Amino acid sequence: MTQERRLTETELTDMLRRAGVRPSVHRIAILKEIANGGRHPSADEIFSNLAERYPSMSRTTVYNSLHALTASALVRELEIESGCMRYDLAPQPAHSHFRCTRCGRILDMPLPPSLAETVAPGYTVDSVELTFRGVCPHCKEKETETLTH
Repeated sequence: MTQERRLTETELTDMLRRAGVRPSVHRIAILKEIANGGRHPSADEIFSNLAERYPSMSRTTVYNSLHALTASALVRELEIESGCMRYDLAPQPAHSHFRCTRCGRILDMPLPPSLAETVAPGYTVDSVELTFRGVCPHCKEKETETLTH
């Protein structure tokens, strides 16, 4: 999520209701994991992160909930790595992603406002998926420290 503010369970519940999705305990927990986690998790990561707190949650529940959240446009699927779907909160300003090739972290990156102006007239943009790949500042700093010692 590009914003720093974390969404409360009440705000997430309201989002679900406005989107026409029944706000179950599991759906709220899954949406919270995506919205506030800042990691663009995969379905397996969501399950692993929540399984201990919600022992009745199954992988099927996670996949079904992700399908409902995606269909309602609350969450969008990202294929940053081939064959691995990751999830991001949909109702937020357009942004790109940066995947560190060393540590694997996926970070939100702002898009310049003029990018939308590059689309040919007459086209309507529903979403933008732009992923940069490289070395994040944290890994670059560790790499520099290793070379200097």
